[in-house]
Amino acid sequence: MKRYLIELALCITLYVCACVAAAWLRANLAISPTWQPVIALLPMIPGACFLLIIMRYFRRIDELERRIQAESLMFSFSGTAIITFSYGFLETAGFAKLSMFCVWPVMAILWSIGYFVSKRRYQ
Repeated sequence: MKRYLIELALCITLYVCACVAAAWLRANLAISPTWQPVIALLPMIPGACFLLIIMRYFRRIDELERRIQAESLMFSFSGTAIITFSYGFLETAGFAKLSMFCVWPVMAILWSIGYFVSKRRYQ
């Protein structure tokens, strides 16, 4: 767990640095339209490392913890699908359009809820 937290902290630090660098580049340089998507996606390079770190964490945990995580991810995936589709239908009824940036917080919150429910179930 300690190794996972160190790797995660390093990845988050790199992600924040990439976000700051991308924002600085967009604000202070005249970037050609060709390079704008590249600069905008710069934070996703360390963001992709999250996937590798989480996959390695999954391979290191025991079977019970893996089951708990799998159940919480299934809950998060399904709940996020229901919430985002529901809100998509509400947008057709005049509700404000939301950014895709809203999806990850919903998923993370539901993952946390699913984790605590599953963890409690196996105690």
